[in-house]
Amino acid sequence: MPEPTKKEENEVLAPAPAPPPEEPNKEKEAGTAPAKEPNKEKEAGPAPAKEPSKEKEAGPAPAKEPNKEKEAGTSPGKDEEDASPPGALPPEWSIGEPPAGEEQDKQNANSQLSTLFVEKPQGGAVKVGENITFIAKVKAEDLLRKPTVKWFKGKWMDLASKAGKHLQLKETFERHSRVYTFEMQIIKAKENYAGNYRCEVTYKDKFDSCSFDLEVHESTGTTPNIDIRSAFKRSGEGQDDAGELDFSGLLKRREVKPQEEQPEVDVWELLKNAKPSEYEKIAFQYGITDLRGMLRRLKRMRRVEKKSAAFARILDPAYQVDKGGRVRFVVELADPKLEVKWYKNGQEIRPSTKYIFEHKGCERIMFINNCVLTDDSEYYVTAGDEKCSTELFVREPPVMVTKQLEDTKAYCGERVELECEVSEDDANVKWFKNGEEIVPGPKSRYHIRVEGKKHILVIDGATKADTAEYSVMTTGGQSSAKLSVDLKPLKILTPLTDQTVNLGKEICLKCEVSENITGKWTKNGLPVQETDHLKIVHKGRIHKLVIANALVEDEGDYVFTPDAYSVTLPAKVHVIDPPKINLDGLGADNTVTVIAGNKLRLEIPISGEPPPKAIWSRADKAIMEGSGRIRAENYPDSTTLVIDIAEKDDSGVYHINLKNEAGEAHASINIKVVDIPDPPVAPNVTDVGDDWCIMTWEPPLYDGGSPILGYFIERKKKQSSRWMRLNFDLCKETTFEPKKMIEGVAYEVRIFAVNAVGISKPSMPSKPFVPLAVTSPPTLLTVDSVTDTTVTMKWRPPDQIGAAGLDGYVLEYCFEGTDDWIVANTELIEKTKFTITGLPTDSRIFVRVKAVNAAGASEPKYYSQPILVKEIIEPPKIRIPRHLKQTYIRRVGEAINLVIPFQGKPRPELIWTKDGAPIDKNQINIRNSETDTIIFIRKAERSHSGKYDLQVKVEKFVETASIDIRVIDRPGPPQLVKIDDVWGENVALSWTPPRDNGNTAITGYTIQKADKKSMEWFTVIEHYHRTNATITELVIGNEYYFRVFAENMCGLSEDATMTKESAVIAKDGKIYKNPVYEDFDFSEAPMFTQPLVNTYAVAGYNATLNCSVRGNPKPKITWMKNKVAIIDDPRYRMFSNQGVCTLEIRKPSPYDGGTYCCKAVNDLGTVEIECKLEVKGGLSFCRLLLQGVPPNIIDSYLRDLHSSSPEEY
Repeated sequence: MPEPTKKEENEVLAPAPAPPPEEPNKEKEAGTAPAKEPNKEKEAGPAPAKEPSKEKEAGPAPAKEPNKEKEAGTSPGKDEEDASPPGALPPEWSIGEPPAGEEQDKQNANSQLSTLFVEKPQGGAVKVGENITFIAKVKAEDLLRKPTVKWFKGKWMDLASKAGKHLQLKETFERHSRVYTFEMQIIKAKENYAGNYRCEVTYKDKFDSCSFDLEVHESTGTTPNIDIRSAFKRSGEGQDDAGELDFSGLLKRREVKPQEEQPEVDVWELLKNAKPSEYEKIAFQYGITDLRGMLRRLKRMRRVEKKSAAFARILDPAYQVDKGGRVRFVVELADPKLEVKWYKNGQEIRPSTKYIFEHKGCERIMFINNCVLTDDSEYYVTAGDEKCSTELFVREPPVMVTKQLEDTKAYCGERVELECEVSEDDANVKWFKNGEEIVPGPKSRYHIRVEGKKHILVIDGATKADTAEYSVMTTGGQSSAKLSVDLKPLKILTPLTDQTVNLGKEICLKCEVSENITGKWTKNGLPVQETDHLKIVHKGRIHKLVIANALVEDEGDYVFTPDAYSVTLPAKVHVIDPPKINLDGLGADNTVTVIAGNKLRLEIPISGEPPPKAIWSRADKAIMEGSGRIRAENYPDSTTLVIDIAEKDDSGVYHINLKNEAGEAHASINIKVVDIPDPPVAPNVTDVGDDWCIMTWEPPLYDGGSPILGYFIERKKKQSSRWMRLNFDLCKETTFEPKKMIEGVAYEVRIFAVNAVGISKPSMPSKPFVPLAVTSPPTLLTVDSVTDTTVTMKWRPPDQIGAAGLDGYVLEYCFEGTDDWIVANTELIEKTKFTITGLPTDSRIFVRVKAVNAAGASEPKYYSQPILVKEIIEPPKIRIPRHLKQTYIRRVGEAINLVIPFQGKPRPELIWTKDGAPIDKNQINIRNSETDTIIFIRKAERSHSGKYDLQVKVEKFVETASIDIRVIDRPGPPQLVKIDDVWGENVALSWTPPRDNGNTAITGYTIQKADKKSMEWFTVIEHYHRTNATITELVIGNEYYFRVFAENMCGLSEDATMTKESAVIAKDGKIYKNPVYEDFDFSEAPMFTQPLVNTYAVAGYNATLNCSVRGNPKPKITWMKNKVAIIDDPRYRMFSNQGVCTLEIRKPSPYDGGTYCCKAVNDLGTVEIECKLEVKGGLSFCRLLLQGVPPNIIDSYLRDLHSSSPEEY
């Protein structure tokens, strides 16, 4: 008996059927029977085979660690044999269906931008047994080596290791085009080759991929092989459908061919003899789903495989037996006298008809008869203190279909039963309809009844949709039959009739058929739903549709269609209603107001069935439908009057007439067209000010059919195009005063009229106007002169002139005792002085002056008192300018222009003399006026120097004045320059002043030297005041000449006087002894160069006292207030910089007023200086207290202050 293979508890093994005879060396499939305990974890049991070299199918192989478990159909590795599900690809390259999410990955791959492919493989279709080739091309211009290309089926199966007789991979390279060509050829395609494929190309960091599909169509006349056990394969461990039956491989297969039984393989022996690295490969190849459990049992078996003293031969590790069969357990004892006991799952086994014990020498044998699934367990036998154990696996044989299904015919509504029998009671059977599994439920019309070996599919109330091919499948076979459901013949006993009803009446549609069946009502081709308004009644063979109150919407074509029949019962319903006009939205007087220029679309709701015909008219003239400006538009539920552009003439009464077969209706509507008002007439500006004006206007001639509500006013500058709104609230009047205009700028104004419709167009602009203001009155009006018949007045221009400028002045006068003002000047006076002539002597007049511009005359400026018209003698008086009170100096050639004002009335007599003699008018020009005299010399000469006397004489009054004029020039050279002494590097010079000093004092001399060799002159001393000098730092051995220039305020003399002899600087000269000078004593007692001054300060604002002092050594400064030294008081800051002493008093109060003293002290003396500081502005007691003033002093200060000026406190 072969070694049994292990299986989980409460599960059974199904025999492995032989492969089909067409391919004896190909696929071998392993199936499992359903487990009896569905709440436990289900696994696919392995199918032992006798030919390990052939291909086997297995469930998914669990990984050695939990996080490495593999899905069903995955490959364990390239070095392991692959197991394929039913109908999979050959073992060289077959895979299962692509995993979940592959379609998304495919789309993502196709959406990537191709970076390497120049030609991608395209999807295709092929028939079973034919060949197909897929081509991919890669451009190699930028590649230094061949790229790597991989072909995949699905998402994860690499086809490179599956190349064989069904798959060939090729690659070529075209040198001239530098293109790699990769080909994948599928030979003799099968149905399961269909699916999604992917080609990936990589080169360094570049990557590209492309997905494509292969469709494999079934060839005509071919019948694929089927293995019923493959339909019962388990889906995989850990999945939702683990352990469930899968019949998807049998949906299109009818014939079941016998399979040859293959020799079994002892998986336990394979695992015991294999390396640990090969466990997963064996589990995947032989369909082991509980590899860990088998390894645990194998480990226990290995632990007990030690040398036993009680047993000469122990039990085999595992036994396997078919359900209902017999199994034999044998052990051999080393000592036959030992007592042997048998156990099952820890409970001792007693002899019975099921368990039979035999003794043959040292052998102890136990038979188990009629094995059932509950016998699948662990067994062990004890001999003395030792024991050995084994595992028993019970396999369940496949269930066969003993009675086939039969084809059945039935009518709709009948109960249908499809019956078959199987080889075992309560077997697991699956029912299918057209290849889809039937899942019965509480609300399903399908029910499955099991009576022992008999299985019945019950269909309640069969319909035509139940016509199909039904099949039943077991673990060992299948059967199918066709069910045909037809309808019974239907007769119409009472058809539907057409009806015409009034609106609001009842509609009742009734029909009767020969069968009690349901049906559907439709209206105008749409299903009719039952509502409170519409009721559908079905009683036996009678069908009714009842509408209590007929509406217009209920009119239409009604059809009743019996279910499952092509017969229809039609009827027409016609609802009629008299016409009605709905004017509720127009108000009491049916008036419609429209704005002129707008489009009026007056839609009037109407009703009536059939829809009435509407006719519009105005003044007995019908309004036709069409494309005119005024037209009518008619619709089933409304009629519309359209006026495209409303005008004033469109106002009036419009009539509507409705008519249909049920009656007539009439109505009238009043249409009123309103418009914006006409623009007003251009406004008039009646008055203008400096920044304002007053404007008036007339209302518009036409108000637009609506009262004028007000006006808007706008203005703009004449040169601008931008109008500015002046009022945002409507102006109710026809007068307005614009303000805030710029003086001197021209403006225009315009008007808008406003009514309830809107704003009119603007009026024409007003005439341009300029806001102008008169000037302020002239100032400083005074009497300039008075004669016996004239009065001369003078004044100053106005302080404010304005943008209108100043055109001139008007001088007016009136005699004392009258109010008649007489204009003294017939034309405007541009000057600010005017003489009133023709006045009577000894009369008294009042004088006023006005400034005049474009805006008018200003307010007058009055002279404060009357003026006596009588000439008054005014003694002469000469007003010598300040600069002429000293000697007036000018250079030769400059002009002299002296103006000497004088006073005196009447006009004085003037006499000029020079040095007591009359002035020569040929050399000196004299010009006299009433108020001044001018002496003018075009080019001054030295002869013009002298004393000029002016005599001003008015009758017996005489006034004199003198002016000294000196005309100066450059001086002459010094008279004599001589060398007084030469010693060492020094020369002593002396000279006499020049004879001609240029009519001014000599201010200095310039000494120059020249080497005899070069005679180039160099200045040694400038602006030298003495007449002798010592020239030093001369070069020893040289011979020098010297010359001297005289200098006055006009400059250097034109010539210089040179020494007659030269000065030789000898090498051995005299020894010069430096004179001894005594040190100067800079000591000085303190002295103030700038004293302190009395100061007024404002309370609360910082005040400073400043003075300057000098002294050596530097004096010490001390500040005192009221003879008390100021020391460390934070209210005072003292500074001293470059002799300037400053005392800063921070925010003084009246308390800080007093006598301040600055005292300077050094070793040579002491000096003091004082000043008074008065602080104006009182402070409260609290504020003085916060400033640190003692309370007693504050009280005394406030009492004194209150007593001195009580009205201020």
